[in-house]
Amino acid sequence: MLPHVLASRHVRRRRTAIVSSLAAATLLVPVAAAHADPTADEVREEIQSLEEEYIGLNATYNEAKETHEAAQEELEGIEEEIEAAEEKVTELGLGARQLANSTYTGVDFTSFHRLISSAGPENALAHQADLNYLAEQHDGNLEEYTTELENLEILRAEAASTEEEAAEALQEAEEATEEADAALEEQKELLEELTAEEQAAATENIGQTGGDGGGGGGGGGGGGGADYTGPATGSAAVALDFAYDQVGKPYVWGGTGPEGYDCSGLTQAAWGAAGVNLPRTTYQQVNAGQRVSWENKQPGDLLFFYSSPQGPDHVGMYAGDNVMVHASTSSRPIGTVTLNSYYRNNFVTAVRP
Repeated sequence: MLPHVLASRHVRRRRTAIVSSLAAATLLVPVAAAHADPTADEVREEIQSLEEEYIGLNATYNEAKETHEAAQEELEGIEEEIEAAEEKVTELGLGARQLANSTYTGVDFTSFHRLISSAGPENALAHQADLNYLAEQHDGNLEEYTTELENLEILRAEAASTEEEAAEALQEAEEATEEADAALEEQKELLEELTAEEQAAATENIGQTGGDGGGGGGGGGGGGGADYTGPATGSAAVALDFAYDQVGKPYVWGGTGPEGYDCSGLTQAAWGAAGVNLPRTTYQQVNAGQRVSWENKQPGDLLFFYSSPQGPDHVGMYAGDNVMVHASTSSRPIGTVTLNSYYRNNFVTAVRP
């Protein structure tokens, strides 16, 4: 299992314990001490932590799925090599046996009897040459046969290792999915304890949909898309047009479209529409272009957030005028967000494809 998955489990258990202790304390104090309940700011901070965890788990899932698929593809290639090697070994083995048996069947021009019964020295030398040639051929066949056997053994070991790698990657992906579901459930439980007004305050500016200025049209949950009216030009404008067309579509765990996307699935598809092939995961996309600073970001740039040992966990597209379009978590549809101090504090780098 990846280290940061284990770390996220520990953090979430710690947060759950804190929230539980706060709830217990509330039951023990008088009604006049109601101020001890978690405030909207505290709940917002907790929800932000849960969303960061969810996003990190999605990055883990995508990377594990990529590893699994690559291992499966490699395994198919190895199995084809094994099949070819087995055929070669069988062919060489048959040839070696036929050559070894030639001494005992039919006419053997390399036998000692043929050599001493030769009519003259010229024939004897010719028979000796035949003998040397066949002996060398025999040794060559045996050497090739042995080499192919060793190659077959290496291929089988490689296949077993690759199959194990694929199974481990698949298990990591499944565990990340379970952890993400638990994080979402915890977020839901936190919000259920609040009134409607408190919920609105607690979720204010967290992955908000809609936007203004360079962000163009707003979001919403209807999946009807939005119009990009910002300052981007060229291929960046094409990519942002595509991204804004997806506004309102659902966030899909591991999604690459067209019905829904996750964060890196959206950026990959958007830049793909502009003719730029980005890799699948955030850990790979962060190396897929020129890095730029927060101050120098331009519309179309990929913005990366939440540093982890593997790399940044989240990616969105800068739309201009301090607005980003992204797919955040499955608790909300694809939309735009104002890049406030929270995003600035969690910014890792920007990349220009």
